[in-house]
Amino acid sequence: MKAEFIKSAFFEKDYPDTELPEIAFVGRSNVGKSSMINTLTNRKKLVKVSQKPGKTRAINFFNINDKIIFVDLPGYGYAKVSKKEREKWKFIIETYLLKRKQLKCVVLIIDIRIGPTEYDMMMLEWLEAYSIDTVIALTKSDKLSNNKIAKQKREIAVKLGMDEDRFVIFSSITRRGRDELLQIIEEKAFS
Repeated sequence: MKAEFIKSAFFEKDYPDTELPEIAFVGRSNVGKSSMINTLTNRKKLVKVSQKPGKTRAINFFNINDKIIFVDLPGYGYAKVSKKEREKWKFIIETYLLKRKQLKCVVLIIDIRIGPTEYDMMMLEWLEAYSIDTVIALTKSDKLSNNKIAKQKREIAVKLGMDEDRFVIFSSITRRGRDELLQIIEEKAFS
């Protein structure tokens, strides 16, 4: 798979000039967005992975096989940045999600161990309010047993008020869910 970094952008005027379909990845800080993109593209260092939350501050665009653009959005919900910085991230994310006509789908990433946070719930409500097609990936599944995964999946489905089959169980370590998520992404990008 060919995967290459295109550019980072803070403002709409700086987005790449392309008509390729875009799939955006969003989630709270340190949920595994960068690791997920690296796993999906079979590249260890395409996206810089940080142990420190709040590292991704710009929108990062990646060309995948000259067919799709993966978009890594800044994480939300990280408390150790100023309110002004959080407002800036909110503006950057919302502007992209509302104004980018190439956007086909958002992959909302939730840590399966924690379940949806208040910020995840707000993001999901916001995406639904604007009718933005959303796939929910429950990540870090390698940290739980299959029984615990099933239990968490049921609880998350109840909390979000949706069917369990809406979720993709994912792990960047074991690569669980990689092929399923890639297939969904391809369907969303070209439907």
